[in-house]
Amino acid sequence: MTLYNPDTIVAISTALSESAISILRISGEKSFEIIQKIFRKGKKLEDYFDISKQKSHTIHFGYIYDGDQVVDEVLLFIYKKPNSYTGEDLIEISCHGGVFVTRKILLLILENGARLAEPGEFTKRAFLNGKMDLAQAEAVADLIKSKTDLAYKASLNQLEGSLSNFIRCAREELIKIISLIELELDFSEEDLEFIKKKDLKEKILELKKQFNKLLNSFIEGKIIRDGLNLVIAGKPNSGKSSLFNVLLSSDRAIVSDLPGTTRDYLQENLIINGILFNLIDTAGLRFTKDEIESEGVRRSYEKIKEADLILFLIDSTESISDIEENYNYFTENFKVENSILCFTKTDLKMQISFEEISAKKGIPVSIYNLDLVDNLKRIMVEKFSYLQISQYKSELVLTNIRHKKCLEKVVDSLDKAIDSIDSGMTGEFISVDLRNAANHLGEITGEFTNDEILNYIFSKFCIGK
Repeated sequence: MTLYNPDTIVAISTALSESAISILRISGEKSFEIIQKIFRKGKKLEDYFDISKQKSHTIHFGYIYDGDQVVDEVLLFIYKKPNSYTGEDLIEISCHGGVFVTRKILLLILENGARLAEPGEFTKRAFLNGKMDLAQAEAVADLIKSKTDLAYKASLNQLEGSLSNFIRCAREELIKIISLIELELDFSEEDLEFIKKKDLKEKILELKKQFNKLLNSFIEGKIIRDGLNLVIAGKPNSGKSSLFNVLLSSDRAIVSDLPGTTRDYLQENLIINGILFNLIDTAGLRFTKDEIESEGVRRSYEKIKEADLILFLIDSTESISDIEENYNYFTENFKVENSILCFTKTDLKMQISFEEISAKKGIPVSIYNLDLVDNLKRIMVEKFSYLQISQYKSELVLTNIRHKKCLEKVVDSLDKAIDSIDSGMTGEFISVDLRNAANHLGEITGEFTNDEILNYIFSKFCIGK
């Protein structure tokens, strides 16, 4: 993908399926000219309609024609530059839904001079034309992918400029400091001091404190955006698939009394109290000569390593020796901080008492007892209560790994500047580090970036956005 291609682009912006309506989007300097060739206000050949003379942000009913043949009746949305999503002349066509009619209109537009848009090209043009900065553009993709109210609010907050405003203000403060340092350098022969080293260090430390606070929010932001990876683990036949199905309220996993039924992990999304859990059912942890099951066990261990939270299941109906063996395996291999010990099948003949389960800091679980299942869900959420995730939280939260890496570079540059001050080095060295910090901040909003990074970011967008 080139950085900017002036071609007029077109894409279907809605899902291509049987539906009430479909929307096609056309952007570029020839948008009006191309649509002019195929759109009429009426069914008569003389019903000419000059799109270029219409007011921006207006809607017009009419017909798409293929020569003299009516293709569909549509609504035409006209947006004139620079007051459009892309900053260019832009048209959206709302036609009847369905694969055939939508594709036919798309082909007509392509035949008359447009080309298919690349992934994210409309939003990329919006960025390049100054309609939004890079952080806001990335928020568009996150907004589309939001699965929970928390993720939606975080994306919307960033789209509205919360992160961009913070970065912009912090960068302006850095530039002010740099200006004072470099002004001193211009008057070095006169031995003038525009900012004391003590005050300079305090200003840098205050900025670093703000950046670290934002960096510390990344764990929370990652959970809000991508969800928690929750793995259900345990020995074969401990009830993993049954619990997986109950938590999802569906028969997603195959349940059998035979050990080793689950040969690979299954993954589904589960939302509890606004928190997204990426629920993963794994193959039973055991040694097996079965090649396929063995590969499933290996993948289970990989998922356990990647997990944010683990539900480790022990079958309460097994023999006391087996229960103790499984319990010892749990205590030796899993951390209390991100694990919940569950004793399953408590509706059957248990070989361990509820008091003993409590003494082992486990919880009883039965797929037939909804109160126990609800209790498990409550504990799952409470495990991450230290993050203070709230539906109503309005503080700035870092959700993007690219932004995190840029901020880490900013903090590193500030640390170097502080070291230079403490070492009694001259303003030239301090200024270089502070300029590096300012440039890394600019990478977040797109003021300083390169074509490769831009192309990578927008290539992850859906086509038509």
